[in-house]
Amino acid sequence: MIHWEQRDQVAHLVLDRGSARNAIPIAGWEALAEAAGEIARSDARLVILSSAMPGIFSAGADLGEFRQLIDDPRMRVRFREAMRAGIEAVAALPVPVVAAVDGACFGAAVALTLACDIVFAGDDAVFATTPAKLGLSYPATDVSRLIDRVGRGQASLMLFSGGPVDADAALRIGLAHRRAEQALAVATAWAEGVVRNADGALRSLKAVLRDPAASQHDQAFDDSFASPEFAARLNAFLDGNR
Repeated sequence: MIHWEQRDQVAHLVLDRGSARNAIPIAGWEALAEAAGEIARSDARLVILSSAMPGIFSAGADLGEFRQLIDDPRMRVRFREAMRAGIEAVAALPVPVVAAVDGACFGAAVALTLACDIVFAGDDAVFATTPAKLGLSYPATDVSRLIDRVGRGQASLMLFSGGPVDADAALRIGLAHRRAEQALAVATAWAEGVVRNADGALRSLKAVLRDPAASQHDQAFDDSFASPEFAARLNAFLDGNR
Protein backbone atom coordinates (compact mmCIF):
# COMPACT_ATOMS: atom_id res chain seq x y z
CA MET A 1 0.00 0.00 0.00
CA ILE A 2 2.69 2.47 1.11
CA HIS A 3 6.32 1.54 1.38
CA TRP A 4 9.72 3.18 1.30
CA GLU A 5 13.31 2.31 0.63
CA GLN A 6 16.54 4.24 0.81
CA ARG A 7 18.83 4.39 -2.19
CA ASP A 8 22.09 6.01 -1.30
CA GLN A 9 20.95 9.11 0.60
CA VAL A 10 17.47 9.44 -0.95
CA ALA A 11 14.37 7.92 0.65
CA HIS A 12 11.80 6.83 -1.93
CA LEU A 13 8.32 6.91 -0.41
CA VAL A 14 5.93 5.11 -2.75
CA LEU A 15 2.14 4.97 -3.06
CA ASP A 16 1.47 1.42 -4.25
CA ARG A 17 -2.19 0.41 -4.38
CA GLY A 18 -2.76 0.05 -8.08
CA SER A 19 -5.97 -1.95 -7.71
CA ALA A 20 -7.62 1.16 -6.22
CA ARG A 21 -5.85 3.87 -8.25
CA ASN A 22 -3.64 4.50 -5.21
CA ALA A 23 -6.64 5.65 -3.17
CA ILE A 24 -5.53 5.89 0.44
CA PRO A 25 -7.70 4.17 3.08
CA ILE A 26 -7.57 4.93 6.78
CA ALA A 27 -4.98 2.20 7.26
CA GLY A 28 -2.98 3.78 4.44
CA TRP A 29 -2.84 7.17 6.14
CA GLU A 30 -1.70 5.40 9.31
CA ALA A 31 0.96 3.55 7.33
CA LEU A 32 2.08 6.83 5.76
CA ALA A 33 2.60 8.38 9.20
CA GLU A 34 4.59 5.33 10.30
CA ALA A 35 6.75 5.36 7.17
CA ALA A 36 7.46 9.08 7.52
CA GLY A 37 8.51 8.51 11.11
CA GLU A 38 10.91 5.81 10.03
CA ILE A 39 12.38 8.08 7.37
CA ALA A 40 12.80 10.88 9.92
CA ARG A 41 14.91 8.51 12.04
CA SER A 42 17.03 7.42 9.08
CA ASP A 43 20.06 9.15 7.60
CA ALA A 44 18.27 10.06 4.35
CA ARG A 45 19.01 13.58 3.13
CA LEU A 46 15.99 13.94 0.85
CA VAL A 47 12.62 12.23 0.26
CA ILE A 48 10.89 11.62 -3.08
CA LEU A 49 7.17 10.83 -2.88
CA SER A 50 5.89 9.05 -5.98
CA SER A 51 3.54 6.38 -7.31
CA ALA A 52 4.30 2.82 -8.34
CA MET A 53 1.39 2.89 -10.80
CA PRO A 54 1.80 4.43 -14.26
CA GLY A 55 -0.76 7.11 -15.11
CA ILE A 56 -1.99 7.81 -11.59
CA PHE A 57 -0.39 9.52 -8.63
CA SER A 58 -3.36 9.02 -6.30
CA ALA A 59 -7.13 9.24 -6.41
CA GLY A 60 -7.01 10.68 -2.88
CA ALA A 61 -8.89 9.22 0.09
CA ASP A 62 -10.53 5.84 -0.39
CA LEU A 63 -14.18 6.62 -1.13
CA GLY A 64 -15.04 2.98 -0.58
CA GLU A 65 -14.80 3.61 3.15
CA PHE A 66 -17.01 6.70 3.08
CA ARG A 67 -20.31 4.86 3.41
CA GLN A 68 -19.24 3.95 6.94
CA LEU A 69 -18.82 7.63 7.76
CA ILE A 70 -22.49 8.39 7.12
CA ASP A 71 -23.72 6.59 10.24
CA ASP A 72 -20.60 6.25 12.38
CA PRO A 73 -19.35 9.48 14.00
CA ARG A 74 -16.41 7.68 15.56
CA MET A 75 -15.26 6.48 12.15
CA ARG A 76 -15.43 10.06 10.86
CA VAL A 77 -13.06 11.16 13.62
CA ARG A 78 -10.74 8.24 12.96
CA PHE A 79 -10.63 9.07 9.24
CA ARG A 80 -9.96 12.76 9.85
CA GLU A 81 -7.28 12.10 12.45
CA ALA A 82 -5.56 9.38 10.41
CA MET A 83 -5.46 11.55 7.30
CA ARG A 84 -4.14 14.50 9.30
CA ALA A 85 -1.47 12.35 10.97
CA GLY A 86 -0.22 11.03 7.63
CA ILE A 87 -0.08 14.43 5.94
CA GLU A 88 1.48 16.17 8.94
CA ALA A 89 4.10 13.44 9.30
CA VAL A 90 5.23 14.19 5.74
CA ALA A 91 5.17 17.94 6.41
CA ALA A 92 7.26 17.44 9.56
CA LEU A 93 10.08 15.55 7.86
CA PRO A 94 13.34 17.37 8.67
CA VAL A 95 14.78 17.03 5.17
CA PRO A 96 13.56 18.26 1.77
CA VAL A 97 10.52 16.39 0.42
CA VAL A 98 9.78 16.27 -3.31
CA ALA A 99 6.50 15.05 -4.80
CA ALA A 100 6.89 13.54 -8.27
CA VAL A 101 3.39 13.71 -9.76
CA ASP A 102 2.85 11.65 -12.89
CA GLY A 103 -0.82 11.22 -13.74
CA ALA A 104 -3.95 12.10 -11.79
CA CYS A 105 -3.68 13.68 -8.33
CA PHE A 106 -7.12 14.17 -6.82
CA GLY A 107 -8.75 15.18 -3.54
CA ALA A 108 -6.68 14.42 -0.47
CA ALA A 109 -3.70 13.57 -2.67
CA VAL A 110 -3.43 17.27 -3.53
CA ALA A 111 -3.28 18.00 0.20
CA LEU A 112 -0.47 15.46 0.45
CA THR A 113 1.55 17.27 -2.24
CA LEU A 114 0.97 20.55 -0.39
CA ALA A 115 2.81 19.03 2.58
CA CYS A 116 5.86 18.58 0.33
CA ASP A 117 8.47 21.28 -0.27
CA ILE A 118 8.65 20.90 -4.05
CA VAL A 119 6.31 19.40 -6.64
CA PHE A 120 7.50 18.11 -10.01
CA ALA A 121 4.66 17.66 -12.51
CA GLY A 122 4.93 15.29 -15.45
CA ASP A 123 3.28 15.76 -18.83
CA ASP A 124 0.19 13.80 -17.81
CA ALA A 125 -0.17 15.30 -14.32
CA VAL A 126 -3.66 16.55 -13.48
CA PHE A 127 -4.63 18.06 -10.12
CA ALA A 128 -8.16 18.48 -8.75
CA THR A 129 -9.57 19.27 -5.32
CA THR A 130 -12.85 17.43 -5.69
CA PRO A 131 -14.64 17.17 -2.29
CA ALA A 132 -17.32 19.76 -3.17
CA LYS A 133 -18.55 17.36 -5.86
CA LEU A 134 -19.39 14.93 -3.04
CA GLY A 135 -20.88 17.54 -0.75
CA LEU A 136 -17.79 17.83 1.44
CA SER A 137 -15.54 20.66 2.49
CA TYR A 138 -11.73 20.42 2.65
CA PRO A 139 -9.75 20.31 5.91
CA ALA A 140 -8.85 23.80 7.12
CA THR A 141 -5.13 23.06 7.40
CA ASP A 142 -5.06 21.91 3.79
CA VAL A 143 -7.05 24.95 2.62
CA SER A 144 -4.50 27.15 4.39
CA ARG A 145 -1.62 25.37 2.65
CA LEU A 146 -3.38 25.67 -0.70
CA ILE A 147 -3.83 29.43 -0.18
CA ASP A 148 -0.15 29.74 0.76
CA ARG A 149 0.83 27.82 -2.38
CA VAL A 150 -1.39 29.37 -5.06
CA GLY A 151 -3.13 32.39 -3.47
CA ARG A 152 -6.70 32.81 -2.30
CA GLY A 153 -8.18 33.35 -5.76
CA GLN A 154 -6.68 30.27 -7.36
CA ALA A 155 -7.49 28.23 -4.26
CA SER A 156 -11.10 29.39 -4.55
CA LEU A 157 -11.24 28.42 -8.22
CA MET A 158 -9.91 24.94 -7.45
CA LEU A 159 -12.05 24.27 -4.36
CA PHE A 160 -15.36 25.68 -5.61
CA SER A 161 -15.23 24.03 -9.02
CA GLY A 162 -13.41 20.79 -8.27
CA GLY A 163 -12.23 21.00 -11.87
CA PRO A 164 -8.94 19.73 -13.29
CA VAL A 165 -5.70 21.71 -13.37
CA ASP A 166 -3.25 20.36 -15.93
CA ALA A 167 0.50 20.35 -15.51
CA ASP A 168 1.12 23.62 -17.35
CA ALA A 169 -1.57 25.44 -15.38
CA ALA A 170 -0.25 23.92 -12.14
CA LEU A 171 3.19 25.33 -12.91
CA ARG A 172 1.75 28.71 -13.83
CA ILE A 173 -0.22 29.14 -10.58
CA GLY A 174 2.49 27.67 -8.34
CA LEU A 175 0.78 24.40 -7.49
CA ALA A 176 3.79 22.69 -9.11
CA HIS A 177 7.32 24.05 -9.25
CA ARG A 178 8.95 22.14 -12.11
CA ARG A 179 7.63 20.60 -15.33
CA ALA A 180 9.05 17.49 -16.87
CA GLU A 181 8.11 14.83 -19.39
CA GLN A 182 8.40 12.27 -16.59
CA ALA A 183 8.33 13.83 -13.13
CA LEU A 184 9.90 10.93 -11.24
CA ALA A 185 12.89 10.63 -13.56
CA VAL A 186 13.67 14.34 -13.40
CA ALA A 187 13.06 14.54 -9.66
CA THR A 188 15.42 11.63 -9.09
CA ALA A 189 18.16 13.25 -11.18
CA TRP A 190 17.65 16.56 -9.37
CA ALA A 191 17.85 14.84 -6.00
CA GLU A 192 21.21 13.30 -6.86
CA GLY A 193 22.70 16.80 -6.97
CA VAL A 194 20.94 18.02 -3.84
CA VAL A 195 22.15 15.19 -1.60
CA ARG A 196 25.75 16.06 -2.42
CA ASN A 197 25.19 19.19 -0.32
CA ALA A 198 25.83 19.12 3.42
CA ASP A 199 23.20 17.27 5.42
CA GLY A 200 23.31 19.80 8.26
CA ALA A 201 22.75 22.65 5.82
CA LEU A 202 19.78 20.91 4.18
CA ARG A 203 18.15 20.30 7.56
CA SER A 204 18.79 23.87 8.71
CA LEU A 205 17.38 25.29 5.49
CA LYS A 206 14.29 23.08 5.83
CA ALA A 207 13.76 24.42 9.35
CA VAL A 208 14.11 28.04 8.20
CA LEU A 209 11.76 27.53 5.26
CA ARG A 210 9.19 25.95 7.58
CA ASP A 211 9.26 28.87 10.05
CA PRO A 212 11.53 31.79 9.07
CA ALA A 213 10.56 33.79 12.17
CA ALA A 214 11.66 31.17 14.72
CA SER A 215 14.16 32.61 17.18
CA GLN A 216 16.69 29.77 17.06
CA HIS A 217 17.78 30.31 13.46
CA ASP A 218 20.35 33.02 14.18
CA GLN A 219 22.15 30.83 16.71
CA ALA A 220 21.98 27.82 14.40
CA PHE A 221 23.52 29.90 11.60
CA ASP A 222 26.35 31.08 13.86
CA ASP A 223 26.98 27.56 15.16
CA SER A 224 27.24 26.12 11.65
CA PHE A 225 30.63 27.82 11.22
CA ALA A 226 31.98 25.62 14.02
CA SER A 227 30.75 22.35 12.55
CA PRO A 228 33.30 19.77 11.31
CA GLU A 229 31.23 19.43 8.14
CA PHE A 230 31.71 23.12 7.30
CA ALA A 231 35.44 23.02 8.08
CA ALA A 232 36.01 19.97 5.88
CA ARG A 233 34.02 21.35 2.96
CA LEU A 234 35.58 24.81 3.22
CA ASN A 235 39.13 23.37 3.30
CA ALA A 236 38.37 21.16 0.32
CA PHE A 237 36.96 24.10 -1.59
CA LEU A 238 39.88 26.43 -0.79
CA ASP A 239 42.52 23.78 -1.44
CA GLY A 240 40.93 23.02 -4.78
CA ASN A 241 41.06 26.68 -5.81
CA ARG A 242 44.62 27.49 -4.87
